[in-house]
Amino acid sequence: MTALPKLDWRQILRHYLQVVAFCFAIAAINTAIWPDKGYGRQLFYSLIIGSLVWGIIEFGRHLLLRPDDPGGWPQGWRRVGLTAAAIVIGFLVGSKLADMLLGSSGSNWGALLRTDRESRVGWLITVAAGIVGTYYFYSRGHRAALAARVNAAERDASEARLKLLESQLEPHMLFNTLANLRALISLDPERAIAMLDRLDNYLRATLAGARVLLHPLQAEFDRLGDYLALMAVRMGDRLRFTLELPPEARHFQVPPMLLQPLVENCIRHGLEPKVDGGDIRISARIEQRAGHDAGLLLEVLDSGIGLPAPAPAGFGEKGAADASAGGFGLTHVRERLATVYGPRARFSLSARPEGGTLAQIHIPLEKS
Repeated sequence: MTALPKLDWRQILRHYLQVVAFCFAIAAINTAIWPDKGYGRQLFYSLIIGSLVWGIIEFGRHLLLRPDDPGGWPQGWRRVGLTAAAIVIGFLVGSKLADMLLGSSGSNWGALLRTDRESRVGWLITVAAGIVGTYYFYSRGHRAALAARVNAAERDASEARLKLLESQLEPHMLFNTLANLRALISLDPERAIAMLDRLDNYLRATLAGARVLLHPLQAEFDRLGDYLALMAVRMGDRLRFTLELPPEARHFQVPPMLLQPLVENCIRHGLEPKVDGGDIRISARIEQRAGHDAGLLLEVLDSGIGLPAPAPAGFGEKGAADASAGGFGLTHVRERLATVYGPRARFSLSARPEGGTLAQIHIPLEKS
């Protein structure tokens, strides 16, 4: 036996309030046709009949619904049959019920088969109102279903784009590491073996995780720790790093490998060209800035040689720099932020007065 679908009572209430407003309009039309009956009496009949027609359609459609029916409405003969049955039952039962409640058993609202003009007009009004009301709710549900499909398609496209960006980042990092490993084998075999062991651990941790669009910031920092330990084998004392992740930010969801391109840039363009190397500090904190929503601030700071040219403006900021500024890694950071967060995220890269660079990412907190 098929289980009944879970009903959205708030939506049902909204639908019924619209039906009540519709009944007020029908009562006004009836009063214009039969002014001697009075608006209050016409409204009473309209509400009784309209409520019955609506109730049969609203709850009956859930019983006839199939999994492939769009917009929460049965299709074809099931929708037509349900509407026709609701109109007939609503008119007959509703008019009789109203007659009984008002104590007017001889009312002309009574039988479907009566041939007098008043009953025929009343019947036609009920049929027209039922068809118009059903089409109104059906078209709204159909439009909502189409909008949901469009949103799902856009979300799938964004997910595919994000996966493509990640698939491009991972080989880029791997090729750079293998090139460094090849050079180190001839110079220092012991360090090359240690580096190879670190690379093995890093790849195991990376491949063991599920391919997800977002993961906790703690996982991002763990992966960065593995990567920096791998680079420290090659660079020795020339690379010093710290990771600062407060407890309140650990579970914040971010795209995988969001920060690694920034760290790679720090090493490749900032620390490696410097004879004595330098420091990298990666930090995260929840912040509230004037004029901006509360969000997560991620910073990657290094004490390297700094930027060779004026820093590009941040993603999403006024005067944004060309995406090619900062090379392959920074381009991907901008694109991944744009894919996941749109213009709500901000990215900036700036030169530090004391030397080195500072990359900042601000991701808005999702509102509950």
